[in-house]
Amino acid sequence: MRYLVTGVAGFIGSHLAEHLLGRGDSVLGVDGFTDFYPRWIKEKNLAGLKGRKDFEFLEANLLSLELKPLLKGVDGIFHLSAQAGVRNSWGRDFDHYLQHNIKVTQLILEAMKEFPKLRMVFSSTSSVYGDTDQYPTPEDSQKRPFSPYGATKLACEGLCYLYYKNYGVNFVALRYFTVFGARQRPDMAFHKFIRGALLNEPIPVYGDGNQLRDYTYVKDIVAGIAAGFAKGRTGEAYNLGGGHQTKLMDAIQTIFKLCGKSAEIKYEPKVKGDVQETLADTTKARTELGYDPKGSVELGLKEEIEWVKGIVAVNGK
Repeated sequence: MRYLVTGVAGFIGSHLAEHLLGRGDSVLGVDGFTDFYPRWIKEKNLAGLKGRKDFEFLEANLLSLELKPLLKGVDGIFHLSAQAGVRNSWGRDFDHYLQHNIKVTQLILEAMKEFPKLRMVFSSTSSVYGDTDQYPTPEDSQKRPFSPYGATKLACEGLCYLYYKNYGVNFVALRYFTVFGARQRPDMAFHKFIRGALLNEPIPVYGDGNQLRDYTYVKDIVAGIAAGFAKGRTGEAYNLGGGHQTKLMDAIQTIFKLCGKSAEIKYEPKVKGDVQETLADTTKARTELGYDPKGSVELGLKEEIEWVKGIVAVNGK
């Protein structure tokens, strides 16, 4: 099988491409190298992919790319490219979220209309639930996004569904809960905490540190993505979470322990758009996809610490 992976140079996309190649598939990876974080980090993500005979890389902006020729040559699509991040989705930057989340997804769906046999896995997020009051949160709970980012991803899910109902476009949506592990984006909390501990720099904690998160190991997410493509029901959404909560301050203490170092914790005002708690109800994914997350917070953090050490060694920050 040959698959198109959008956002292939990103955190999850690069792991997914390695998984697909490892099982004998070929991958056409696309990434536009937007300036959300340094290009050299994304190049580092691709290091294990480039040069492999079954991997083809195309650097391109999906907003201006002719998509139909790409779709002719693939058996399925994993759409991971997006403008990520809750905190940056307000104000003037919202236009990036409109373009790289909603508009890009609409363009892919339009192109898919001519390829009825193609299936797409759309990468969504727990942020579509937002300010929920159901824990663990099932897929059919009320969607109340608490950030512009979450609103754009929910809009993308809506677009997928309406193209499915009107044109028969085949898709499955997967909602990821706080993914972590090696290659995590530098704007994400664990990456910042680890870097702070390694460099003895103050660690910013927004709020009181009592936030609860369902942290999900990246390799469990990748296994869930593959299962979603193979087994997911068309038009359905599935939660992919770790299945347990960790308090933010407890995670920081684990990082300090694993690094063998600590750092000053600098408390900052709570950021608008950040929810207090997340916890996935993964019953549907376990039952229908065979999803079975195994990674612990400590395991994923060990791998992420080694990755961040490499980042720090390159530029010292």
